[in-house]
Amino acid sequence: MKEIIIVISGIILFLIGMVNLSSAVRKLIDVRIKEYIKYAVEKPLYGLLTGIISTIIFQSSSASTALTVGLVSAGLISFYNSLAIILGTDIGTTLTVQFVVWHFTEISPFIISVGGLLWLISRGRWQITGQIIFYFGLLFFGLDLISQSIEPLKNSPAFLNLFTQTQNPFLGIGLGIAVTGIVHASAIPIGIMALLAQQDLVSLENALPVVMGANIGTTVTALLVGTVATVSGKRTAVSHLIFKCIGVFLCLILMPYLLVILKNLSSSVAQQIVLAHFLLNFVIMLTFVFFLKPFAALMQRILKGDDETLPIWPEFLDRRNLSDEEKALDNVEKELQREINLAQKMFLIATKMIVFVEEGRKRDISYIEMVVNNLRAQIVRYLRKISSQNKSTQLSEKIFAYTAIAGDIESIGNHVVWLAELATQKAERKIKFTENGKKELQEVISLVSRNINEAISLIDVSDKGKIVSIIQREEEIDDKVKEARNNHLKRFHNRLCSTEAGLIFVEMLIHLERISDHCNNIAEYVLDIKK
Repeated sequence: MKEIIIVISGIILFLIGMVNLSSAVRKLIDVRIKEYIKYAVEKPLYGLLTGIISTIIFQSSSASTALTVGLVSAGLISFYNSLAIILGTDIGTTLTVQFVVWHFTEISPFIISVGGLLWLISRGRWQITGQIIFYFGLLFFGLDLISQSIEPLKNSPAFLNLFTQTQNPFLGIGLGIAVTGIVHASAIPIGIMALLAQQDLVSLENALPVVMGANIGTTVTALLVGTVATVSGKRTAVSHLIFKCIGVFLCLILMPYLLVILKNLSSSVAQQIVLAHFLLNFVIMLTFVFFLKPFAALMQRILKGDDETLPIWPEFLDRRNLSDEEKALDNVEKELQREINLAQKMFLIATKMIVFVEEGRKRDISYIEMVVNNLRAQIVRYLRKISSQNKSTQLSEKIFAYTAIAGDIESIGNHVVWLAELATQKAERKIKFTENGKKELQEVISLVSRNINEAISLIDVSDKGKIVSIIQREEEIDDKVKEARNNHLKRFHNRLCSTEAGLIFVEMLIHLERISDHCNNIAEYVLDIKK
């Protein structure tokens, strides 16, 4: 019982290390992730390298594939581009188990100490770096606990017979799938096999099927994310499963030859297990990497649906037009149109979440916000280059106005993110608004939505009537919000609604009002430059 508890504790520490390591790495690279995506989608080779590097950094192929499925679902990566990244993650995941063979488990307390001290005494990026080192060490400390707990099993004839005598390979595959599917980490069963091999407790013949099963089991995380993803995200998740199943099928057919190759490559059973993990994924990569386009076309026929991709980088900001003021500003208008359309898309998703929260929608909003923020930065950079060409007063006014509009659109996106967060809190806490509260909130949402629609049309064509309409509607929204807040206070006084419901209700109204304020700002800027 003591050994079982230690094994469970080791697995838990490993998973805590893996999850928090992924989270800490995301904090460090989130601000630059759009640049990595840009390179990842240029060529399949770059996507392959992106998958390898991201999995090495995250120390989890499950985290990398789940992130990729999320990015596809949000439209930041096309289904076709995601396939190379998925193949890369499968190669990168083999390094974690290699660390076990390199005895990183034995120096894990030292790694934890260095990371922990850096985390405690530093600030900013160095503090996050300390967290990464700490959780990296914790990951292998968990495996070290498992290693220590299985050492007494050398004296168990039943255990030795189970793992050293040749068994039915399908039992090993089933075990690998089950364990990996439960813990969402293929490194756990494969790492345990390597640890057992280091103590001469397992044979390669019995370990190899577990490695195969673990590779199939690692697709569970992506499949779970895919259940709440768009059709493109589902394609990516299912493709990952197909890759693994075909790879395992090929290795089963060639298993006698594979065993001979592995035994010739190394005399250490632990190293043979690591090489088997690598060779399996290398075979998968070689099988599919040159046929990604026909495979993608086949999957699109099987799982039908639109593959909508949001270009992360500007589509209209052509540097060749910088010398032509009129063309350059026309480019900016088109890009502003894209930016505000994306903000509107975020708004529509978030307002639906107030009524019913679908898992994955909050994540989609956060990814789209990343595109909106990036477009704003690129628009402002382009406008600076235009300003350096000409110093006329009229041009300066337009540049200022377009810069401000880009900022207002970004701010709309920020408030939408907060709306989505509040909607998620409402759902998680099972908070319900009163019927009158729902009606008041819906009235404000409807008015704000009309303001966003008219702000979108103003960027393309100036219409004084619509400008006046937005300004008047903004005043109406202010009055409606004030009235709704007063009505809420009366309901709260009469104990018709809870404190928690009231706080979220009022905060939603505030963010809706702010969104309308930014639409009003856009209308006024358009009035100034196009009157």
